[in-house]
Amino acid sequence: MTQPSRTVHIFIHPNITIIFALTITLLIFPLSQLAAQSSNEQPEINIIPQPLKIERGQGTFDFTSQTFILPETPDTVELAKLLAKYIEPAAGFEPMIANHKRESSTIILSTREKNPDLGDEGYILSVTEDHIEIHANTPAGVFYGIQTLRQLMPERHFSKMEDKDDHTIYPIPAVTITDKPRFQYRGLMLDEARNFHGKVFVKKLLDVMAIHKFNRFHWHLTDDQGWRIEIKRYPLLTQYGSVRAESPFANDRSTGDGMPYGPYFYTQDDIREIVDYAKTRHIEIIPEIEMPGHAQAAIAAYPWLGNLDDHLPVRTTWGISENIFNLEERTFDFLENVLDEVIELFPYKYIHIGGDEVPKKEWINSPHAQQVMRRQGFTDVEQLQGYFVNRIENFLLTQDKYIIGWDEILEGGVGVEPSATVMSWRGTKGGIEAAEKGHDVIMTPTTHVYLDYYQTKDIRREPPAIGGYLPLEKVYSFNPTDGINEEDSKRVIGVQGNTWTEYMQAPWQVEWMMWPRASAIAEIGWSQQANRSYDDFYKRLETHLMRLEHMKVYFRPLIDKDEMVKPAFPDP
Repeated sequence: MTQPSRTVHIFIHPNITIIFALTITLLIFPLSQLAAQSSNEQPEINIIPQPLKIERGQGTFDFTSQTFILPETPDTVELAKLLAKYIEPAAGFEPMIANHKRESSTIILSTREKNPDLGDEGYILSVTEDHIEIHANTPAGVFYGIQTLRQLMPERHFSKMEDKDDHTIYPIPAVTITDKPRFQYRGLMLDEARNFHGKVFVKKLLDVMAIHKFNRFHWHLTDDQGWRIEIKRYPLLTQYGSVRAESPFANDRSTGDGMPYGPYFYTQDDIREIVDYAKTRHIEIIPEIEMPGHAQAAIAAYPWLGNLDDHLPVRTTWGISENIFNLEERTFDFLENVLDEVIELFPYKYIHIGGDEVPKKEWINSPHAQQVMRRQGFTDVEQLQGYFVNRIENFLLTQDKYIIGWDEILEGGVGVEPSATVMSWRGTKGGIEAAEKGHDVIMTPTTHVYLDYYQTKDIRREPPAIGGYLPLEKVYSFNPTDGINEEDSKRVIGVQGNTWTEYMQAPWQVEWMMWPRASAIAEIGWSQQANRSYDDFYKRLETHLMRLEHMKVYFRPLIDKDEMVKPAFPDP
């Protein structure tokens, strides 16, 4: 397939011949025509993530203004309404919701017929000339079938149609797709402590995640450089903790820009709205409240949380702060009170407590910390981190919540409970050890899924980033169970891409770094390893990027497989 030309954003390639060729392509084959298929042809099927099984049929289902949506079971009524809203912008009309099956042109959504092979998120999507049927065991499965159905429609389905008189959507190929995910946890993480991007952007991100069948959004809300969640019992956390005096220049990391940043944070009403929005897209939100390190913003708001007598500012540089929570009882009371409010806002199983990169210098010099060591019989200051994590974990267990932590929570010789889930970020070694100890594991290694790394070796062609080099092909090559025996691999519950935003001030920068690498992560998490091929993924991605373009996602384009591109970036 011809490489899609960009229509919304302009990218300048050093080879003027390529620009001329792409321009001629755009003039001769407008994007909508390029995507369209003649009714006499078999339309291409380019779905991401790759389904388990695709069987082509004969003919097409012609979607028109006479097409109805039938929610065959009560738990699919809201999904029928959502599908109608998905269709309306491109079709120019919102399909009617039927209450009975018609002879033709009906989309049927059902959880009536249970199929144990599909699990909780699988589905069967059947397209014939007369009907489209999506059957699943749960509403989640029907939802994922809807996302696949959307990808069988033309790419312009993902944007608003200009000609309201044309009420025909392109034919949908006859096909039967049987599908279910490889992993139960398929996540993306967004850091908003360093740079805040706001409610509108987060909702847009959730929409793009939904198309890719991600089901977990890990929301990093507190760190040294900012506290971004309203806690009513402790108003200074956002009054002072959400503001820093300045930030580093992106291209001169040792120099501050002199510009106050904030106050930026999410109110509790904002969070409830976003959680509800995510729920309709079958995405659970996992909040991260960092402890015992990455805590300087909280200590700046309430100095008694720290180990020093000094009043600290919210940190204005990146990197790891030595200022960590103290081990006094009132600090644990504070954290339990904070978590009480967090639990009320996020009605799901997991709370992420961080637990990474905790310098111990302040505890070594703290009389109170040393007293705790003597009382507990500890011989190594590292054990204090295990003590801290245990305290928080046991509190959350009383609230019927379970912790997720970075792989450092296993360190220190004080074991966490078996119910703790470990995110392995320093490679996969920590995850392998955690699985051997009986913990659930989510693989998030820097080597393959850190989306703040550069996408080309020629960094002059990219916006500023933290460093490293992680091209699309290397992301796609990751197999979360490599190096793990068959029994322990069952404890690897999923994979997650991490987006740390120190160098991503504007939403477009986040999208540029995420997509399409996050599309590759989606396929890692959903598709069976035997079904994955980078060459095939790359081919499907060419079509998939047209969908993202219609959604106005500022993805990093594919010019060639060497990933070389010189962008003209928009103003922040």
